[in-house]
Parts: sequence; structure tokens; C-alpha cells
Amino acid sequence: MRSARGSQARKDLPYRSCVGVMLINKDGLVFIGRRRSEGDAAADGYSWQMPQGGIDPGEEPYEAALRELYEETSVRSVSLLDEAPEWYAYDLPSMVAGRAWRGRYRGQNQKWFAFRFEGDESEINIHQPGGGGHRPEFDEWRWEDMHRLPDLIIPFKRPVYEKVVAAFSPLSFRNLQPSDHP
Repeated sequence: MRSARGSQARKDLPYRSCVGVMLINKDGLVFIGRRRSEGDAAADGYSWQMPQGGIDPGEEPYEAALRELYEETSVRSVSLLDEAPEWYAYDLPSMVAGRAWRGRYRGQNQKWFAFRFEGDESEINIHQPGGGGHRPEFDEWRWEDMHRLPDLIIPFKRPVYEKVVAAFSPLSFRNLQPSDHP
């Protein structure tokens, strides 16, 4: 009975408003970072993800996406390619829900943006992100094929990543005609 009440109370909690960023390089590959100290998730190989983070009060999602990208990667040299057509939500598993955000949210509701990376890779700095003013989110990064992303994310976020990949798949190098590739 106790867990049923806890589960019901969690379903009554709001979602945290958040943005996600798919950063695509000139070859059509996507930036992913390996989250620091993921414990069991790292052991299972699900510690990779795209930049994401909360929307500050009064902030527009687009501005939040640019800010979060900078705070996690130091990247500013981008151009907007697309915006996901809707918000995508996920619930946290019960074992995580009580710890994350001090139990105030049941999960996240995310607005996703796709940006073209226009800079040089030397701009990417995950060890001192945001000009050194932010705690590192990632301990490694790489470029990855967009269609592999759902297999690399922690399973409870996988349905969101599948929707993001479906929304942005026309931007994939795999889907570009040779004459379309820069």
C-alpha cells in the first residue's frame, strides 16, 4: 500500500521544463557526451547523451537551448536547423525520482532543437565548459551517427530519443543527397 501511495503522489508531480540540443557537424554526425559519474548506467554503456538542461524562469526555450549548449560544451558557433514539432516527456524511474531535483518533479518535458556546428572542434571544451564557469557534465565526447543515439541513452529516456531522431532524421548525413552535402 505504501508504494502505491508513493507512486500516485509521484504521478501528481509536475514535469520539469527542459530543452535538448542535437548538435550536428558538417558530416551530419551528432555530438554526444558521456555523463560524468553515472555509476550503473556507465557500466551498462548507457551513459551517452546530447546536451540538455532546464529552462530558467522567464527564459524562452530557444535561448535556453543556446545557453545549455554553451554551459555544457563551450560551443557558440551554431546555426539553427530545426525545432522539434512538439514537446517530449519522460518519467524518471522510481529509484531515481526521489533523488533527482529533490523529488519535486516526476520527469522532464523537453523541447528539442537541432543546430549545425559552424566552428572548429577546438571550440568544444567539456572539461571547463561555459568559459570555465560551469561544472562539467561530460568526461568524454564524440561524433556519432544520429540513428545510433537511442541505443546509447539510458533506457528510460530512449522513447524521447527515438522521437528526436525521427523528427531530425532528414538532417542526417545518411539522408542527404551527395549534391546536398557541404
